[in-house]
Amino acid sequence: MGEQDYKTETIANADDIADADGVAILSFAQAQAVAREMRARGARIAAGLPVEMGPYTVKQCMAEYLTWMEQNRKGARDARYRAEALIIPKLGAAECEKLRADELRAWLQGVAKASARVRAKKGSGPRFREVDEQDEDTVRRRRASANRTLTILKAALNMAWREGKIASDDAWRRVTPFEEADAARVRYLQIDEAQRLINASDTEFRALVRAALATGARYSELANLRVADFNPDAGTVHVRASKSGKGRHIVLTEEGIRQFDDLCAGRTGTEWILLKGGASKWLKSHQTRPMREACVRGGIAPLASFHTLRHTYASLSIMAAAPLLVVATNLGHSDTRMVEKHYGHLAADYVAREIRKAAPRFEPNQEMTIVPFRGGR
Repeated sequence: MGEQDYKTETIANADDIADADGVAILSFAQAQAVAREMRARGARIAAGLPVEMGPYTVKQCMAEYLTWMEQNRKGARDARYRAEALIIPKLGAAECEKLRADELRAWLQGVAKASARVRAKKGSGPRFREVDEQDEDTVRRRRASANRTLTILKAALNMAWREGKIASDDAWRRVTPFEEADAARVRYLQIDEAQRLINASDTEFRALVRAALATGARYSELANLRVADFNPDAGTVHVRASKSGKGRHIVLTEEGIRQFDDLCAGRTGTEWILLKGGASKWLKSHQTRPMREACVRGGIAPLASFHTLRHTYASLSIMAAAPLLVVATNLGHSDTRMVEKHYGHLAADYVAREIRKAAPRFEPNQEMTIVPFRGGR
């Protein structure tokens, strides 16, 4: 490092007595902002680009971030959807340097109150579901969705700020997400409900449901399992790429091993384990309709989503006294934080139930004959 060339340039005076005026005397934060502007200018000159390139807008920032996401992260599709539907229409023309915290807070409130988009036919205009602002769970879900969109916007702005394209991150750093938006207690099926769902499912969908209940795996993970991913000797299935991008081995029960043995018997290692119509792979949203129909036939009310089966696996395992870390490992979490957040109350329920079953009682049984103690002689 000592052999490199350095260029020093004075940008203003430091004064411990006089107040900063933003021109001749700068505060530390103001000096940082000026330094970043000079860095960005230098980068443009080094790249042979015009020094004045016009305002750097949120739309440009999002475009650069989404390009990076598509090359480096799994969540690029959702990020693009949220950017195009919720960020760019309202904030796209805004200059990043001029964003204000109050402006971003108002935008976040608007996203939370907006009607949820629903699937529409290709080529038709967007469709929306009305938001019932009196329903607490609906409001919570919309706020949780708004928080995820805010996270994407902040990630894009922070990347541009780190690269010197934006002088200050002060505006969005002061915008906080909605609190307790993810605090809903997850739903799971009781054993008898799960059995009714299995019995009510069509043959091809039944195999998918049973696999979900045996593994706790996500729908996409199950759809991508190949015969070679099942190891009958170890009693595991190998999820090669999970939501986090990391693989994991899911340990099966004896019942689960028998299920996967039946599914994989006599088939080549490259075939998909679970097939739709006996021939094709399960694709996105293919599970929605058969899940709804099975719930109706099985008397599952309110209707459950396929993801409920993952919650069912985790919930029933914990209530059967499986350690949180063990359940977290099978679900693909790196630690117990997510399991504690969503299922920790079930572990407490299990403790309470065991205490009530096993702790000593001191009140006399009503059928007992009580003989008074008269003292010793």
